[in-house]
Amino acid sequence: MPFSFGDYLRHDAIGLAGLVRDGQVGPHALLDLALARLQQANPAIHAVTQVLAAEARAQIDAGLPESPLSGVPFLLKDLFLDMRQTVGNHGSVFLKDRVAQQDSIVVERYRRAGLVLFGKTHSSEFGGSATSESTLFGASRNPWDLRCSPGGSSGGSAAAIAAGIVPAASGSDAVGSIRTPAGYCGLFGLKPTRGRVPLGPARFDGAGGIATLHALTRSVRDSAALLDAVSGGEIGAPYASPVQTRPFLLEAGTDPTPLRIAVMRQAPSADPTDAECEAAVADAAHLCAALGHHVEEAAPPVDTALYGWARDVLNNVATLAGVAGVQRAMGREALPGEFENATLYYANEGRKVSAEDVMRAREALYQLHRKVALFMAGHDVILTPVTAIAHFPVGTLSADLPAPQTEDGQRRIGIYTALFNLTGQPAMSVPLYWTPPGLPLGVQFAARFGDEATLFRLAGQLERARPWMNRLPAATLAAGHPHA
Repeated sequence: MPFSFGDYLRHDAIGLAGLVRDGQVGPHALLDLALARLQQANPAIHAVTQVLAAEARAQIDAGLPESPLSGVPFLLKDLFLDMRQTVGNHGSVFLKDRVAQQDSIVVERYRRAGLVLFGKTHSSEFGGSATSESTLFGASRNPWDLRCSPGGSSGGSAAAIAAGIVPAASGSDAVGSIRTPAGYCGLFGLKPTRGRVPLGPARFDGAGGIATLHALTRSVRDSAALLDAVSGGEIGAPYASPVQTRPFLLEAGTDPTPLRIAVMRQAPSADPTDAECEAAVADAAHLCAALGHHVEEAAPPVDTALYGWARDVLNNVATLAGVAGVQRAMGREALPGEFENATLYYANEGRKVSAEDVMRAREALYQLHRKVALFMAGHDVILTPVTAIAHFPVGTLSADLPAPQTEDGQRRIGIYTALFNLTGQPAMSVPLYWTPPGLPLGVQFAARFGDEATLFRLAGQLERARPWMNRLPAATLAAGHPHA
């Protein structure tokens, strides 16, 4: 019998690669299924902004290397991740015709892993929003409820996975841009430790060390295998790659010893947290206790005013530098309308920042990292909500709105996740909870700096205790079983 979309949907990336390796299906057939599902689903969700079918077929025809992921269709988030001789616009009208001249190191490593790169996913302009809406491409929508945003800025990748186009796709994370869309779309999303994944060669630093790259996946083991494929230092990197003692894929299949888990229920700010987000954490804490972990309410001491100030300084200065940098790279200044209002607003805020402010923000970053690290001497993991807002409609954080009007929402969505961008610790969104209307809502676990191994062990244990990989939106499941 031919390999159907239903067959495709039942497997994660490692499972599909195993079928390719065993000769049960070919990479061209998998690509055909991914492209067919893209054509079917994308008009409703607006997740994929660029299709690179010819490039993908040429990659297959040139021969794929052997690896745990070889032959699997894969999508790249179009944000600071270049694929040579393709348009890379980072969600910006100003860069809509920019063609990348070289691969990012991570893209090189994806090719080396045999992933078949066949398209790019939607991001907000320069990843500056907690939703995936842009002037250039419009709004991505959540396959669980098309009225809702899939989150941002990796919302295009999240929506593509939840819709069944691919089992995994790349993402990036500076304030929670992997974890928030994963949480809203029922996926697993891990932000690695600072320095774990290379950013070069075009970039040397992610907004003062707060941004990094990785992926969103349906299974824990896919995330582990993808991190194995891309992790490791690069020449000239400003941050050392933390020591990795054995493959993360092995960690994902190993139960952890009993962990000391601190439950942090209050956001590191005065912002309220939605009841459903609190319920998701209570549910996860109960599950962890049932699995034998020691769970207690505790939180690291965070100077909330200093935390918010330092985060805003670094984000605003990074926006200003980014706007100036792309104009230099393109050899011209932007015309009116080529940058979104929010981007210009935060760049203008960056102009108000002094050199002393930047250095003070960096010092605050160090002090925050130190305080959290000292707290974690007595805890292995911190459990928090992913976000303080359960779900929000498309248009709530639109780029068309004045930036001050969306500031509260943007801050509440990223208030829990941004803490671990500032400290550089690894953190993950795990899909353990669904709201009464049937929408997924992830919870966040963070570990010590450099300790992704503990997160993968815990995530694998949670996945085995409460499997989620085949819990998908109704429309996705119906596409896999058209005669049901």
